[in-house]
Amino acid sequence: MNQKYWTNAIQKISSSVITRHFPISQSNSKHVIDARIIKTGFDPATSRGNFQLAKLLRRGELSRARQLFDEMPNRNVISLNTLISGYVKSGDLVTARDLFDGMTSRTAVTWTILIGGYANYGPPVEAFKLYADMYGRGTMPDSVTFTTLLSGFNDETTINQMVQIHAHVVKLGFDCECTVCNTLVDCYCKCHRLSSAIMLFEEMPKRDTVTYNALISGHVNDGLNREAVDLFLRMQESGLAPSEFTFAAVLSAGVGLGDLFLGQQVHGFLIKTNFIWDVFVTNALLDFYSKNDLLSDANKLLYEMPEVDGVSFNIIISGHAWAGDYEKSLALFRELQKTKFNRREFPFSTILSVAANTFDLELGRQIHCQITITKALDEFQVANALVDMYAKCGQFEEANLIFRFLSHKGTVPWTAMISALVQKGHDEEGIKMFTEMCRRNVMPDQATFASILRASASLPSLSLGKQLHCFMFRSGFLSNVFCGSALLDMYAKCGSMRDATRAFHEMPKRNIVSWNAMITAYAQNGDGEGTIKVFDQMVSVGLQPDSVSILSVLTACSRCGLVEEGMRYFNNMTELNLMAPRREHYVTVVDILCRSGRFEQAERLMGQMPFIPDEIMLSSVLNSCRIHKNQELAKKVAEKLFNMDIRDAASYVNMSNIYAAAGDWEKVAKVKKAMRERGVKKVPAYSWVEIKHKMHVFSANDKTHPRWEDISRKIGSLSIRMEEEGYRPDTSCALHDWDEDAKAQSLMYHSERLAIAFALISTPEGSPILVMKNLRACSDCHAAIKVISKIVGREITIKGCLVWPLVTLMEKFQNL
Repeated sequence: MNQKYWTNAIQKISSSVITRHFPISQSNSKHVIDARIIKTGFDPATSRGNFQLAKLLRRGELSRARQLFDEMPNRNVISLNTLISGYVKSGDLVTARDLFDGMTSRTAVTWTILIGGYANYGPPVEAFKLYADMYGRGTMPDSVTFTTLLSGFNDETTINQMVQIHAHVVKLGFDCECTVCNTLVDCYCKCHRLSSAIMLFEEMPKRDTVTYNALISGHVNDGLNREAVDLFLRMQESGLAPSEFTFAAVLSAGVGLGDLFLGQQVHGFLIKTNFIWDVFVTNALLDFYSKNDLLSDANKLLYEMPEVDGVSFNIIISGHAWAGDYEKSLALFRELQKTKFNRREFPFSTILSVAANTFDLELGRQIHCQITITKALDEFQVANALVDMYAKCGQFEEANLIFRFLSHKGTVPWTAMISALVQKGHDEEGIKMFTEMCRRNVMPDQATFASILRASASLPSLSLGKQLHCFMFRSGFLSNVFCGSALLDMYAKCGSMRDATRAFHEMPKRNIVSWNAMITAYAQNGDGEGTIKVFDQMVSVGLQPDSVSILSVLTACSRCGLVEEGMRYFNNMTELNLMAPRREHYVTVVDILCRSGRFEQAERLMGQMPFIPDEIMLSSVLNSCRIHKNQELAKKVAEKLFNMDIRDAASYVNMSNIYAAAGDWEKVAKVKKAMRERGVKKVPAYSWVEIKHKMHVFSANDKTHPRWEDISRKIGSLSIRMEEEGYRPDTSCALHDWDEDAKAQSLMYHSERLAIAFALISTPEGSPILVMKNLRACSDCHAAIKVISKIVGREITIKGCLVWPLVTLMEKFQNL
């Protein structure tokens, strides 16, 4: 249709209108039209300007549109509304608000445009305030105003304002408008007020596909996947046709249920209804297959899809990364780079997670360069992943630099930094960062608590752990199975099996992780009977043991001398549980045999292993040789260890102790000389005890403590009573070329005995005592502590720990 056609049509319409209302001759029609223009205030020049203004804005030429606007001789409300809309869509709310505030006359459309800007780009509360101002000035909203206003209310912080808007919707009679009610249902779902959404849904006089889609998605987001599928079936019974969003929501429910049959049924339904051609729907199907570990089906679907986009590649790349197939994930990412899809939307966060998990700093930095070029760092998920990658690769300065400049520091980046610090052994720094996170009112999540509890267990600090327990209770994370397992592990490593057991029994749900945590807790505390009992209970409830379960049982058998039981569980790994023993299982079984003196059997097993013995295994054998005084095997093992150029002092110390016990001081000197030449330093033995939220650290013969005289007197009085109980010092544990009296005297002032003595004079009678130690206690101290426990009538626990606390952080947690 050409311009001449439209000109003739307009003239005909104008003539008919004029003839009907103004019965005058055709010759005067031009004058009549001019009169109508004057009467209505219509300005053709302004109308043309508005048309050109809208055209420029559609093309994204905001600066030219502003220039045209400024040059327009006459502007009206439509002109201003159009320009304000342009600024709102560009995200420039400041300029949009300046134009808005300068208007002398505003319509409902004007208010709605700016409300939409704040709802989508600014704080939703500002949109609510603007709506209140609009209503207060007498401008009545319409259905578009309400749907626009509610579009920004999508979290629990805005629930109070949303309820007030709902009340206004009812008051003004818009509760019969389906579009407004649909938006309200969607908002209630996004704010996790599902009961309110269901109530509104049931009261709606009319429902459409959008209504069902919103409620189905709400059920899926709240984890009610079975109910979401039932709602989909109800929708089908009502005769409403599903849309692409319906299928996407139902497939998400299928992922949550792990229901492969449901996904296959939906797949068939998509083919039947011809939705398989919709890339949005097929992406949802692709996501379903990848998240159900059906990567072969997902790859097949990807190459059969009639249309793919960047999202399709993102899904399949992430699927391979989650499955641990990093090589395939990277290959697909390289294939994606050859396409013309928007590079800013590439799955940078997924590839960064691959770099973080493989500690591939070079790959991470390459992705960082691509992120910088595409300006994808503005995406908070990408920025968080970048922080996590640098932190896990040990580049804390770079991680902290990116972290400091994040525009929004939510829970995820804080947790990434804390988790990386704890994983690298920087427990105190992790706790300091957690404290700072709480001071900034950033709420921790289950991952944060799991990491910080691990730090508390590593220090270990029981009082800090208990404060974190209270914090978790207040935050509502105790029901989380991973938080509960971390809490259990913390109590066990801090020596409080009573609290660990209570935490286990109070868990509402238990999985293999929580059962393994309980089994490991008993094993670490040397309770072989308790370990086996919990293991059997786990099997009785229908859970299949994994390699961690078996390793914990073997560890308990090793520490408790349960040789036959340990060999039975080891043999059952392949026969009953169909698992191939790993290196750590062989190490533990060799330790079981050597601890019981079965060196020949241990040597046969080491010869049958699919790999050669490593430093850990040989060190274990060497320690057992020291206990059983098997110097012949000890020399062979020590020679192998020395040829490995090891840097761990434990093996050298064990060899030195073996020679010292035999009185061969010349060879002791040779071992110490070898340590000096190789730069190997013996780690000093420390013991520490926590009294009133403060750590007190002791070393052997340490006289620097402020209460040294009281400690010395207590040790003296204990020694007299210990002799009365029949205790005699085992001077073979004093590995020095001294006389017997000097050796016995030195044993009295070992670090753990100083810590026990201090705890006895600093705590109420009858209260239990927990002493932490960075190295193993000698056999004489084991015997002495049993006698002390009997004399004082207290439960005394000596807990080994790989680290010892330099400072205490208890005071910083008082206000959590």
